[in-house]
Amino acid sequence: MALGRRRGMGKYIDKRVASTFKIQITSMVDMFVILLVFLLKSYSTSPVNINPSDQLTLPASSSTKDPTEVLKMVVSKTGIFIEDKKVVDLKDGALATADVDANDTQFIRALYSELDEQVKKSRTIASQNSELEFDGKVIMQAERSLPYDILRKVMYTSMMAGYSDVKIAVMLKE
Repeated sequence: MALGRRRGMGKYIDKRVASTFKIQITSMVDMFVILLVFLLKSYSTSPVNINPSDQLTLPASSSTKDPTEVLKMVVSKTGIFIEDKKVVDLKDGALATADVDANDTQFIRALYSELDEQVKKSRTIASQNSELEFDGKVIMQAERSLPYDILRKVMYTSMMAGYSDVKIAVMLKE
């Protein structure tokens, strides 16, 4: 019986032939190198992610300072947005007379109301968390072709609401 088993096993072992198949990994290594280069190129060390809209052209600058996590405001030709919520409509980059206060032509009422709500939320969160405090900072993404008068009104209203530190987001010159 033992001989039968040996013969049976030998039969299977003897039928094996030397293989000439080799794994070609050159193309796979090339693919991984391309992926690695792409990931390193798109990797950001900044904790804040600012994605400008396709309809928005930011001004260019050579500044390399990283932004911090603060309230985000977008001023485009179609409107003013606070954290992706449209607050004020603009028509071709111009404010309607109804949006501006009659007594103070630099003051935008709807923008002030929304910013005031954001201040209240931030202060409530800061009061519940001893590590946080309201610092009145905002990052503004503004369309490059907008007149400065509009931006001045937006910054003035932001400061009246308690956001006295307004930074403008720019694209890095290459």
